[in-house]
Formats: sequence, structure tokens, C-alpha cells
Amino acid sequence: MTATLTRSAAPTPGPAKKSNFWRHFERHAWFFMRISGVALLLLALGHMLIMLTFDPSGPNPGVHRVDASFVAARWHQPFWRGWDLIMLWLAQLHGANGVRVVIDDYARRPATRLILRTLLAVSAFITLAAGTYALIAFS
Repeated sequence: MTATLTRSAAPTPGPAKKSNFWRHFERHAWFFMRISGVALLLLALGHMLIMLTFDPSGPNPGVHRVDASFVAARWHQPFWRGWDLIMLWLAQLHGANGVRVVIDDYARRPATRLILRTLLAVSAFITLAAGTYALIAFS
């Protein structure tokens, strides 16, 4: 009894494998929603407490003091610009991801889903670009 070895033909290339990130995109999106939701809650509550209650820039704190000069003085410090920029980006991405889920749940036809997702991506990009520009260029 003898065994013979035969070589098989070279393997044929199959479809390109997706990267690990895109294969598990929904898992990453779900996790991002939880983390960004908690972060936004803390950032927004901190923002409200500091802006309306604990801000030591005047003897009478409250929303009536918030005007253009108040914002200009606040945004003169990089910390507050960073705080507001993080809030802007997290809120926009969190909201856009939520709308993406709604589109996927309720848009039945692939063409409708593509159009709505494209409109969502364009509007999210414009909002992020305009908000980021306003925060960075404000003087």
C-alpha cells in the first residue's frame, strides 16, 4: 500500500474580505451610541452647571448674562472651545447614527435607503463643518 501526493490547482481568489471594522460595524455603532450618550449627558450637564450656576464671572449667575461678549470671553480659553467642540462632534455623530438606524428600519427600497443615507451624510458633514468653523474661527 502506497500513498501518492498530488498537488491541487492553485486556490482561486474569492471575494475580497471586508476589514474587521466593517464586518462588525453595527456592533461598533451600538457601542458608540452607549458611550457617546453617557459622555453627552455628562458634558451637557457640566455645561449647564458651569454656564448657569457656578460661573464665577459675576455676582448674579444665570442665563440672562449669556450674550455675545460672554461667549467671546468664554471661547477665548482653549479649554472651553475644546469642550464645546467635543459636544458638537459627539452630538452630531450620535444623532446621525440614530437617524441612520431609523432609515435602515423604515426605508424599504434600497434606492430610497441610499438617497436618505446620502442626504444624511451630506447634512451631517455640512453641520459639522459649519459648527467646527464657527468654534475655531470665532474671535
